[in-house]
Amino acid sequence: MTNVVILAEKPSQAKAYAAAFTTQEKSKTSIRLKPDATFPNGATITWGVGHLVELKEPHDYKPEWKKWKLDQLPIVPDRFYEKVSKGKWEQFQAVKKLFQQADVIVNAADVDREGSNIFYSILRLTGVKGKPIQRLWINSLEKDEVRKGFQNLQSNDKDLRMFDEAKARQISDWMVGINASRLFTLLLQKKGFNQHLSIGRVQSPTVYLIYQRHKEIENFVSEPFYQIEGLFQAEKGSYKGLAKIKEKDKAKVQALMDQHGLKENEDLQGTIQNVDKKTKYQKSPKLHSLSTLQSVANRRWKYTPSHTLKTMQKLYEKGLVSYPRTDCNYITNSEFNYLVNKLDAYQKAMNISFTPASLKPNKRYVNNSKVQEHYAIIPTKTVPTEKKLSGLSRDEHNIYHEVLATTLAMFHGDYVYEETTIMTHVNDLPFKSTGRREVKQGWKELFPKPSKAKQEKDPILPEVQQGEEVGARLHIKESMTQPPKPYTEGQLINMMKTCGKLVDDEEDVEILKEVEGLGTEATRSSIIETIKTQNYIEVKKNNVAITDKGIMLCEAIEGTLLSSPAMTAKWESYLKKIGNGDGSKQMFIKQTSQFIEKLIQETPESIQQVNVRSTGEKKQWNTAVAKCPACTNGEIIDRYKFYACSNYKNGCKVSFPKRLAGKSLSANMIKTLCEKKKTRVLKGFKGKKPFSTALTLDEEYKIKFDFAKKT
Repeated sequence: MTNVVILAEKPSQAKAYAAAFTTQEKSKTSIRLKPDATFPNGATITWGVGHLVELKEPHDYKPEWKKWKLDQLPIVPDRFYEKVSKGKWEQFQAVKKLFQQADVIVNAADVDREGSNIFYSILRLTGVKGKPIQRLWINSLEKDEVRKGFQNLQSNDKDLRMFDEAKARQISDWMVGINASRLFTLLLQKKGFNQHLSIGRVQSPTVYLIYQRHKEIENFVSEPFYQIEGLFQAEKGSYKGLAKIKEKDKAKVQALMDQHGLKENEDLQGTIQNVDKKTKYQKSPKLHSLSTLQSVANRRWKYTPSHTLKTMQKLYEKGLVSYPRTDCNYITNSEFNYLVNKLDAYQKAMNISFTPASLKPNKRYVNNSKVQEHYAIIPTKTVPTEKKLSGLSRDEHNIYHEVLATTLAMFHGDYVYEETTIMTHVNDLPFKSTGRREVKQGWKELFPKPSKAKQEKDPILPEVQQGEEVGARLHIKESMTQPPKPYTEGQLINMMKTCGKLVDDEEDVEILKEVEGLGTEATRSSIIETIKTQNYIEVKKNNVAITDKGIMLCEAIEGTLLSSPAMTAKWESYLKKIGNGDGSKQMFIKQTSQFIEKLIQETPESIQQVNVRSTGEKKQWNTAVAKCPACTNGEIIDRYKFYACSNYKNGCKVSFPKRLAGKSLSANMIKTLCEKKKTRVLKGFKGKKPFSTALTLDEEYKIKFDFAKKT
């Protein structure tokens, strides 16, 4: 009798897997499936809770590594170990027990590098060895796809190489983050800096790219330029045109006017020399990857990339869309076939109706050779009922509608427009006017209408004839050159993807193109959230601005690989070799260690050039919050990431978290708990749903929820 144990990455994923089969029983830590054709003896699904295990922290290896000191760098353990993440011990023990009892273990975490890392890190920490392991490889949580995936489980050979690749990346990121953050912070503190810097292989060059745009805007000098604009009155309407001149020197523009015997603001006569009309056909946009969807959602609804990903994840877990963290814009013939079969149902869900222009696959959207781990984001075979659609939140509805419209657009006709160019001569000086007229909406009828500003860019020109005489009034138009605009959050995603354009080395450029720049499709939004949290950037009205703290970070890392996307290119080049079985994790970690040694030697001199700024943040940690409720001598101190008793060296172990159930615990809340053993009812805690509760301190000085308290 084969005991199959399946590990999902998170509870919602486990629930989606279970929904494809018949459940026998549920517990707090697992779901038991009834025997069926796929699992003749049944199966047990258990799960991680995000990252169930994590790399140990420096002080877990050596207590003296807890304090930030220059003479302790570099911090590089002989071997790297994992530990159970805080608050996840119970789930880990349940997974460990199930793994020990299993005959076959199935890795059903997300099908990417990090999914492999999550599974094997948990497996390694359980100590379970020598059991057959298989891999679930699917792109959709729809029931049919889940069943099909479990009936066609794959070997774990590729998965193990992906794990080595991911673990090499994770350990090296840990080494760079721990050592570089301490090195730069401590050297700047010698110059009077009273904060700390967080430095990372991906987040730091991302901040630096924003800093470069800031410098471009700051150093930009706006200059006037001059053109000759004509306003023309034809029999069937008026239109504007420009002469082919654009000069900084107004005198040159005036000289051209004089040459043709023209004066400003006089009633003149013009002749239409040429009317050129071209019919143009615009194909529908490519299918969405996560980043293109994040860009559209930010432009249209000002959603942050992080919010778009969270919304997509909810839709994925509801079985309505395919895997969200994809970097692919193509589907295979298999997906195309089911989309064709569901076309009428999708149209009904969108409350629209059109006759498909073609039901044959087009290589712009359908290309088997372009699909690797994941295909583009498309709706699943599950078409939501009117009731299910009305149950979606406004944001879920918007995102689902966008995915559905983009998918249906590939079946719709082209957008057809007529582009008109009119050449009007006034005293032999030619003026060019361009405009467009919509002939057929085609796929554009599926999307919101463009803004008025966009429509004004392409004005509709009146109907005119070659040789027609028109009234004309001319003037010299003065305009100012405009600085580059700040990035929006949506543009940050594209900037991170295309940062290869800013790298000089051709080989690095090619690698960055291949890996699509900084971060991955799955991590870019969280990197943006991290640099916001670190106060390196701030977002106002959707525009991204760098802070004084961000400027100081960039000045500190300028000239090092930490400021350049090239570091990611070099890493990804070797990580790919590990994934292919041509490189080793050990060699990669050794090279990272050598990079850190070089950084430690060179940074003290380069950091002298940095101008230490006030970051606008007050130094809040290492300050007393309250008297320790447990011992008589200590005080509860703000330790940056947590609160703890100052008397810990003498054995007082009292400590409190900075965050509890998604809510930040302020110094005042901790003070109230220490002094009164309870707080008032507080809002903003997060569980399955947001909730409010009072907090109390129990006899062991642990914080507990008190739902009984009403005020």
